This record gives sequence, C-alpha cells and structure tokens, in this order.
Amino acid sequence: MAVIAIFAMAAAPSIRQQALREREREAIFRGEQIAEAIRVYYSYQIRISGPGEPSLPTSMDQLLEGAQTGRTKKLQVLRASAARDPLSDSGEWRLIRPGRTEMADFAREIMLYSENIRPNTSDSQIKLLADVMAPFSISVGNSGLSGSASARDDNYSGPFIAAASRSKSNSVIYYYGIARHDGWIFTPIFR
Repeated sequence: MAVIAIFAMAAAPSIRQQALREREREAIFRGEQIAEAIRVYYSYQIRISGPGEPSLPTSMDQLLEGAQTGRTKKLQVLRASAARDPLSDSGEWRLIRPGRTEMADFAREIMLYSENIRPNTSDSQIKLLADVMAPFSISVGNSGLSGSASARDDNYSGPFIAAASRSKSNSVIYYYGIARHDGWIFTPIFR
C-alpha cells in the first residue's frame, strides 16, 4: 500500500503539469477564436458605422450576439465556450483597448520570436485599423513585456481590439516565446 502511495505522489506533479498544459492549449484555441471574432465583427460593423473605434466590439456579449449583417440578421462570430478564459479563476478575459502599450510589447515579443519580422495581418481593413490604433514604436533590443498589472485596464469597458488572460501565472507552453499567461494577447492585428 505504501509503495502505491509513493508512486501516486511521484506522478502527481506530472499530472498537474499535463492538466495545465491542456488548459493552456484550450486558452490559445479560444483566444485565437476571439481574435477571429473581432476581425469578423469589425469587418461587418465597418459597413454600418464606418472605419475606426466605433466599429469595434465593446463587450464579449456583443461578440456572442454576433455581427449585424442586415436590418434584422446577425452572423454568429463567437461561440459561448470561447468567451470563457480557462486559465483565470473568474473565467473572464481581460479586454485590451486600442492604443495600449501592451500591443507594442506583444509585437516586440513576436518580432523577437520570429527573428525581427514585423507581424502583419492579411486583412486590409484590420491593417488600416492597426496603423491607427496600435502603437508600433518597436525596438527589438528592448525585450520583455513592459506593461505591469497596475498599468493595465483590467476592468476596461469600451471598444477593444484584443483579449488576454487574467491569469498572472507562468506557463508551461510558450506562446510566441512569452512565458506568462497575461502576456498572451489575442488580436486580429497580428494574424
């Protein structure tokens, strides 16, 4: 009996790490779905309200409700399960508004990861939005995420261009070379 208990205690850390790895994979999958939902929502809303911030979603609920395609029709852009962050205790994503330095920090991390290739989007409407709303004063020599938890708008309500986890834990998986969950930013700008 004691031998079984010793083996169980030895296996517990690896089981915990495997469970965290699975939750991280799910967070990346859901985060990428949110980025795609923002892109689709923006491309439909731009037809109604024109380019810029007014066409961005202001809440996860708007993404769940869908994008207006006509007077009464809506296109579903995000499934309900993707709106929950599997890494944070609250299950809520942190919404990132346009123009935050976090976007430049994330772009810098991607450039370091991809050997100085600036991340771009293939969507022309999002590219125009990115040029206006994402600060890209990127110097690759300055690595590391400079946005601290106090500088972030964790409870921001208004137009958002990205989502990130509220979990401040270190990760098992590195997403674009980033080792903390709250540094993983999911946005259509870098897709």
